[in-house]
Amino acid sequence: MEMKKRISLELRNRSPAEVAELVVDNCVSGDGEVEGLTDEYAELEILSMVNAGLTSLSKLPPLPKLRKLEVSDNAIAGGLDALAEKCPNLTYLNLSGNKIKELSAIEVLDEEDDGDYVEEEEDEEEEEEDGGLSSLGFNHSDETETGNGCCPGVLF
Repeated sequence: MEMKKRISLELRNRSPAEVAELVVDNCVSGDGEVEGLTDEYAELEILSMVNAGLTSLSKLPPLPKLRKLEVSDNAIAGGLDALAEKCPNLTYLNLSGNKIKELSAIEVLDEEDDGDYVEEEEDEEEEEEDGGLSSLGFNHSDETETGNGCCPGVLF
C-alpha cells in the first residue's frame, strides 16, 4: 500500500491534529521520500515508518512534539541534518538497517547543541562482537537505552 493512502487510512475519522501516534510500517514510498504527512500533524509524538522504502527524511514536515521516530529497515544514507530543527523534542531515533556508513551523517543532529545528544563509545568486547561498528546515541534524557548499555536514544 502506498504511504500517502496508508496515512489517510490511519486517521480513522480523526483530523491530523488529533493524531499522537502514527504507524505506517511496511507501506511503500514511491519516490523514497515521506509522503502524505504534513505539518497538520503537529500533535504527533510517535511516528513509525519501518521498511517503507525511504531513502531520505528531507520531506518530513516540522513535528514539534515528536519524541520517537522509528525508521529502521529503509535505505536512508544521510540527510538527517533537518531533524534537529524539525523535531526539537526527539529523544529516540531508530536508524538500524539503513545505509548510514559514516558517523558524520549522524553528527549533524548534534550541531545545534552542547554535545549531549550524540555519543560515540567503543568497547573492545563490543567491537569484536559487532565487527567494529560503533554504537551511536541521540538522547535528551537518559531514559531510553539501546539495550547494550552503551548509548541511549539512537539505534544504529
